[in-house]
Amino acid sequence: MSTLRYDIIGIGNAIVDVLALTPDDFLDRHDMRKGSMALIDAATAERLSHAMPAGKTASGGSVANTCAVAAGLGARVAFLGKVADDALGEAFAADLRAIGVDFPTAPATGGGAPTARCLILVTADGQRTMNTYLGACVDFSAADLDADAIGASAILYLEGYLFDPPHAQAAFRAAAQMARAAGRKVALSLSDAFCVDRHRAGFLDLLGSVDILFANEAEICALFEQNEFESAATVAAQTVPLAVLTRSEAGSVIIAGAARHHAEAVPTVVLDTTGAGDAYAAGFLTAFARGDALPSCAALASAAAAAAIAQIGARPDAATLARIAVG
Repeated sequence: MSTLRYDIIGIGNAIVDVLALTPDDFLDRHDMRKGSMALIDAATAERLSHAMPAGKTASGGSVANTCAVAAGLGARVAFLGKVADDALGEAFAADLRAIGVDFPTAPATGGGAPTARCLILVTADGQRTMNTYLGACVDFSAADLDADAIGASAILYLEGYLFDPPHAQAAFRAAAQMARAAGRKVALSLSDAFCVDRHRAGFLDLLGSVDILFANEAEICALFEQNEFESAATVAAQTVPLAVLTRSEAGSVIIAGAARHHAEAVPTVVLDTTGAGDAYAAGFLTAFARGDALPSCAALASAAAAAAIAQIGARPDAATLARIAVG
């Protein structure tokens, strides 16, 4: 087994987030369903970028957010994801490295697709509606894997949003094999019920290599084609060693075989739900990597998620994360 260098290494979409506060009628005018995530093409991204109010720009992507928050909580973290050799790609890499996340993936060159971006519209009730142009990030393949870094990481964390392209699916399977061969843990986020509906068979096949499954209520029900949470949770308990299931204001449920732990959500004023699940995963994986008991993992996860939704944007600031890390 190689020397442990990282607590967490994530693989996911490398995206620059553009967040703006908008009224509900903006969503209506642009035929958007509140709270949804839609994949858009380059022309639509350009049109919406001009229509949106002025907002905030930050590097993002679900697992990249988790990696950033985990680093702020004190974990040793690396991230693998594809950007283009352009200004947004440089900004994405600089953001991660500035907060202590190693980012060894080489940018794509040769004039292909630009760096991905996600246009996030936040309404007054804190709901976020995401329009994502995937750009260069979907070109991630097995050639972009860093076997040494994966083998030197306690936990490999995979992002369901990246599961669309066949070459990315192949990269996930290869990465999981690398982690397993090194005696490491493999974690998977289902990311969105939209992803599950598209790739249910692929996700179910990948679960054979997964130690920790992250899902919200809608995602776990979609994966196992169940109509209510308890029946889906029962199937999860029989399928993966550890299921981490979030239920928004109802808290979360951690299932390890016959053992079950419920964690209350931390009360807070909700300003923006962007990145709540990402921050939750960061807290859980940070505590899990250092050997904390499952209830303690869930407590840190809940605190991180509360911090994320109490501000605009997916990543709480360094001072907030440092305070959470020390309890």
